[in-house]
Parts: sequence; C-alpha cells; structure tokens
Amino acid sequence: MFTGIVEELGEVVGKDDLADAARFVIRGPVVTADAGHGDSIAVNGVCLTVVDVLPDGRFSADVMAETLDRSSLGGPAVGSPVNLERAAALNSRLGGHIVQGHVDGTGSVISRTPSEHWEVVRIALPAALSRYLVEKGSITVDGISLTVSGLGPDWFEVSLIPTTLAMTTLGAAPVGAMVNLEVDVIAKYVERLLGEQGKQG
Repeated sequence: MFTGIVEELGEVVGKDDLADAARFVIRGPVVTADAGHGDSIAVNGVCLTVVDVLPDGRFSADVMAETLDRSSLGGPAVGSPVNLERAAALNSRLGGHIVQGHVDGTGSVISRTPSEHWEVVRIALPAALSRYLVEKGSITVDGISLTVSGLGPDWFEVSLIPTTLAMTTLGAAPVGAMVNLEVDVIAKYVERLLGEQGKQG
C-alpha cells in the first residue's frame, strides 16, 4: 500500500524491451536507501517489485505485458523522469490517501491553466471511471495523491501547488501526455457492496 506522496523524482537509466515484458533500471537514491529484493516501489503510480538493488542508488524491476498495456509505463524511455514512492510503513502518517498501486486506466492532459500560486490541470478519463470521482474526493495521477477540484462527464481537474509542480512529473506534463489513474478503492468497494445488497433485496 502507498499514500500517493511522491518521495522523489527518479530517472529511467535502463530499459530492456523483451518479448512479453520489459526490465527497467531506475535511479532513485531515496527510495533505494533501505530497499531490498522483493520490496515494493511505486513508479508513476504502478506498484513494481524490486528485483535487484544496484550501486549508485539504482534498482531494477520487471514489468509484464499486461501492465505495459494497461498503464503508461510503456512510454518512458531512458532519461525519462518518474515519480517514486516506497510502500507505506504501518507506523508512518497517511499523508495522502489509500493507494494500491493498481492502475485503473489511463487519462490524458487536456489543458493547463497557470495562476500566480498554483496551476489547474484538466485531465480526460475513461467514462467507466468517472462514476468513482466526486469533487473534493481523492484520485491518484501518476502516483500522486490529488484532490479533485473540478469535474465533468469525461474529465476532472486538479489544482497543483508549487511543490507538486516542482517535485513530480505532472509539473512538466504537456497537453496530450498520458497519465496513470487510480480511483479511490473505497468508492469501488461501496459500489460492489450496494450492488450485492440490491440483488439480495
């Protein structure tokens, strides 16, 4: 489990495209400081398993074809920045919200509206995911826990503070950029439970 609070902006330093998978080598000295084989690290919101911890703050991780197809991880090339977060510890503060690292779908940046102290980013999302969003609710975009500040039938908006703009990939994501989306898992559980209740009634 993660919280959606990005710990550092890492960099893809190696990528081997295989027949049905890809192996990434990513530099992230903060997240590798106490990492070991089998640990979980979220990369742009996708929970990956550490294969090896390498010198110079690097780690390797395998990404299967299904994950490449369902997320934006097929896009980053060597040199690309990525958002990194270690799995949450039970004794740490939950600064964002409950994030599983299981991408529900991808969206794309529609527009960016800068202001003096923040920037509003509008993102298109699949129609199947829109029912899980509410204004002032939480959504994870490329691993970043954000608050929904505006909502339409096939889009939502988030307002980014200077820290988010400076310390995550969303700060430089251009219009048209693909982003990973994970909706609030609590909304999905509520929908399932209410659906089952309706069947029993």
